[in-house]
Amino acid sequence: MIEAFKEFFTAEMINDVISAAIGLIVFILLYLLIKKITKKILTKKEKTQAIPTVIRIIRYIIYVLLIIYILGVFNIDISALLGAAGIVGVAVSFASQTSLSNIISGFFIVSEHALKIGDYITVEGISGTVDSIDLLSVKIKTPDAQMVRIPNEKILNTNLQNTSFYPTRRINVTIPLNRNTDLDYALAIAKEIPEKCPNVIEDPEPIFYYDGFNEYGVNLVIGVWLNNSDLFLVRNQLHIAIKKSFEEANIEISYPRLELHTKP
Repeated sequence: MIEAFKEFFTAEMINDVISAAIGLIVFILLYLLIKKITKKILTKKEKTQAIPTVIRIIRYIIYVLLIIYILGVFNIDISALLGAAGIVGVAVSFASQTSLSNIISGFFIVSEHALKIGDYITVEGISGTVDSIDLLSVKIKTPDAQMVRIPNEKILNTNLQNTSFYPTRRINVTIPLNRNTDLDYALAIAKEIPEKCPNVIEDPEPIFYYDGFNEYGVNLVIGVWLNNSDLFLVRNQLHIAIKKSFEEANIEISYPRLELHTKP
């Protein structure tokens, strides 16, 4: 047992192990240094959303270089491994096409700056806040706290709605009015409503217009601007102010109704 141990752990083997350990430490320090520099550069260029993806790519590259270095230290024939890897690569290349497409799409997403972590987006009817932008997918958190994984390729090839891209946005509320309503009077009352909503932005100014007829009368639209963070707050303020103002002005808001007539 002792003799076998001595034959295995020769002076050459010990030197190789020490060299591999030193190489491991060097690669770790190199990775930490590159990681720090990359974060500093991307933060300075205001591209913090790209940091996780770029760091992950750097880590994978360091892994590959470290493996190649250790194999070289122990005099393992890399060409044979590469040959075997080539055969395996051909076998799995078809299965990896989707992954490669998602990785490439991820680079376009990061470079395009169409979204970042914390944005509220909608993709094919799925809405949520961006939690992470990874190599293969973007993970979002829905309003009811569900995690949804969206492949990068899908985001790149479909219509992406980013509600948080601009700091402000406009919401429109359609009010169906009775056909007998005095339209000039209703419009004058509507123009007073934004002033009753504390979180509505004054600049740009609200918009008011009639948007066609319905089966009960005509549709009046009120559009107000707000900060993205105040979306639900302003929605509540606006609907409450509309109902109160129109009731006080004796203006009827039309709702779908069903009338039944019975014969005596």
